[in-house]
Amino acid sequence: MLSVILPTLNEEERLKPTLNSIKRFVDEIIISDGGSIDGTVGYAKSVGARVVTVGKGRGSQLKIGAQIAEGDWLLFLHADTVLADGWFTEATKFMNLGLDKAGVFKFSFDDPRWLARVIEKIVFLRNKLLAMPFGDQGMLISRSFYEDLGGFKSIPIFEDVDIIRRIGRRQLVFFNSRAVTSAERYNKNRLFFQSFKNLLMFILYYLGASPHFLVRLYK
Repeated sequence: MLSVILPTLNEEERLKPTLNSIKRFVDEIIISDGGSIDGTVGYAKSVGARVVTVGKGRGSQLKIGAQIAEGDWLLFLHADTVLADGWFTEATKFMNLGLDKAGVFKFSFDDPRWLARVIEKIVFLRNKLLAMPFGDQGMLISRSFYEDLGGFKSIPIFEDVDIIRRIGRRQLVFFNSRAVTSAERYNKNRLFFQSFKNLLMFILYYLGASPHFLVRLYK
């Protein structure tokens, strides 16, 4: 059984294509909502998703979503990330192996500009050199391995990097299927500027800065 856990906060429009890309393939969709005031919760319920409302913070939302999920396989996905055609075939082959590993998808933007292609290549190099995918690449993991790792921590930022570091390079599998992330949020702050800001925050975290300090700096 495959459960998908998505953290949301006012994601009604972005959530629709994401759910359309997964709902016919999975057994359960968990929406872990941080207190949306738009139509996110209503839309999620209308397509059969289970909704739990928790406090703001993606770490806590993912943690609680995983706790109530019933699947023996867990797919963590951002609400603005659409899995491209063919993802389920690749995911099924991975799950059938039954390994204590985590699978992540290939990062991609839904933006035609050349700058988006440059950022995709930078992410590819980060993954290749550091084995450090972010949450917008999704993560597929067995429940048993997830629980052995201690799961997501209730930290305000870089909950994805935290768990990836505990998984380790040898237990990571990089899929060929794409996870296509919306560039809408990036475009509000300029694509390159937002990507550079994210990279700077990542370096500070990697050097030991506290997530609580970083989330204040980020805001």
